[in-house]
Amino acid sequence: MNRWIVMVAAVAVGLAGCSKKTTVAGAPSVAGEKGRASAMLAYSHQIDVQMPIADIPARIEAVRAACLDGSHGTCNILALDQQSAGGSIAVRVVPEGVQPLSALAVQGGKVTTRRTSAEDISTAVNDTRRERAELEAYGKHLDEIASRTDLAVSDLIAVSKEQAAVAEKRRGLEATAAYQQLRLDTNVLRISFNDPHVRPGGPAFGDIGSGMVDGAIEGTRGALQMAAEGLPYIVIAFPLALLWWLAWRKVTRRWRKP
Repeated sequence: MNRWIVMVAAVAVGLAGCSKKTTVAGAPSVAGEKGRASAMLAYSHQIDVQMPIADIPARIEAVRAACLDGSHGTCNILALDQQSAGGSIAVRVVPEGVQPLSALAVQGGKVTTRRTSAEDISTAVNDTRRERAELEAYGKHLDEIASRTDLAVSDLIAVSKEQAAVAEKRRGLEATAAYQQLRLDTNVLRISFNDPHVRPGGPAFGDIGSGMVDGAIEGTRGALQMAAEGLPYIVIAFPLALLWWLAWRKVTRRWRKP
């Protein structure tokens, strides 16, 4: 009796596990991620969707429009591509906008792949902070030197040039720090669409006829070009061949006379 109870319990656990996996695999969208205060993680998501080729442009346009109108928070288009067998769109959006945008993208399609990855940028962030602190200290030191009244004109010019270089580097570090913070505050969402029934780069049936006509025209053009290039040689070779034939007949007639 105990043996049967154990077997039934094992089957029940197995069914529960399968149900959980199916629910996760069937989720039509992905949720945005935001690292904790102590973590410096830049998140990105990749979704691959299969749908009829005729529906792909509308899905890409829907995601693009929803991103640009700001209905799901701050969002910027990073890349947009449309090809013969599909297309793709990549956006940078706040974590709260990942789920609604991905749900909008997969409408009428089948999600084949979902991936979420995180890049630890803490080392880069800390390096930028350290460089900015060192640069600020160096800039203050230059300001102290420039404020001296006993400074020679040549030295003052040199200090001024160094201050300009520090200001330029400060602007660069500020831009780097702003981009790093943007990566921490937002997610990158990449969505790729394809129709498995369309061969990438292959011509549609409607293009076959025009392709055959173009090929025939191109072949005829090539043949005419070859004939035109060979015409001068024919003009020269024909008289020579005729003279050779006449000379040969004259020689053979002499041989035939008794």
